[in-house]
Amino acid sequence: MFSSLILIAGLALLIFAGDYLVRGAVAFAEKLGINPLVIGLTVVAFGTSAPELFVSLKAAMNDAYGIAIGNIVGSNITNVLLVLGAPALIVPVVCKEKGLGFSLFIMIIMSVALMFMMTKGRLTHTDGVILLGLLGIFLLWQFKTARNGMDQIEPGSDYHTEIEEIPTENSRIAIFILGGLIGLPIGASMTVHGAVDIAQMLGVSDTVIGLTIVAVGTSLPELVTTLMAAWRGSGAVAIGNVVGSNVFNVGAILGFTSLVHPLIVPPRIIILDMWILAAATLLLIILAIISRPIGKLGGLVMLVTYAIYFFVILHRI
Repeated sequence: MFSSLILIAGLALLIFAGDYLVRGAVAFAEKLGINPLVIGLTVVAFGTSAPELFVSLKAAMNDAYGIAIGNIVGSNITNVLLVLGAPALIVPVVCKEKGLGFSLFIMIIMSVALMFMMTKGRLTHTDGVILLGLLGIFLLWQFKTARNGMDQIEPGSDYHTEIEEIPTENSRIAIFILGGLIGLPIGASMTVHGAVDIAQMLGVSDTVIGLTIVAVGTSLPELVTTLMAAWRGSGAVAIGNVVGSNVFNVGAILGFTSLVHPLIVPPRIIILDMWILAAATLLLIILAIISRPIGKLGGLVMLVTYAIYFFVILHRI
């Protein structure tokens, strides 16, 4: 019971600390006069991935490789089946977006590269450099594309629509940044320790906890945001958001974590979960090619598929 409370508290702290860090970092970048386009593509993008990054780094340092890798593999599967599927029950999910082709291309290359790397049983420093290099190409392309389309962007359509309140006073900016930087490692430590304790208590591997509780927990902010947007009728969820998030998870988080600390890949991820991730990635590609919105039936199928996967994880220890 205590371990569960520690895990829940850790995940909650990660979510709040990550949010505070993003808001403080954005405000600081604006004070420095940095281009809003650069802020949106770098500060916001990296900041929103901070919870997953800190969890994976802490897990790697504690040799809890199942959590470090399972967190990302599970999050990417969750993004496709849950984050896309759940809002589709409320509003159609848009699957046709301008400029999505290159993002899919990078995602395919990154996914194939990751699968090859994981079959070796380890993610090395070299693997981390390769993944970060692919992420760099993705960011450069995003920057170029966004810059070319600046004249077509409406006021208020930037990152400000995704962030509720950006502090303006210097003292509040400092509090937000420090609060985030202090809260993230503490939250990550609580999450990892709680997850490991629960795994030992239930007699399951830390990989199972990483693929399920930790992965869903770190994906909660995006899931809640998309559900609330759908509920308010403020616009459909875009498939490009999920593609970008999955590219970032692999390139930034697994790339940086394996660069700092080589990761041992749990056998069960190579045998099963890696292929589930490949299937989810293929589903994203098919949806983008077909370019038809995901309706209620499609959303229901995705949720049922995710529930079955969850069941298989828990019963295939």
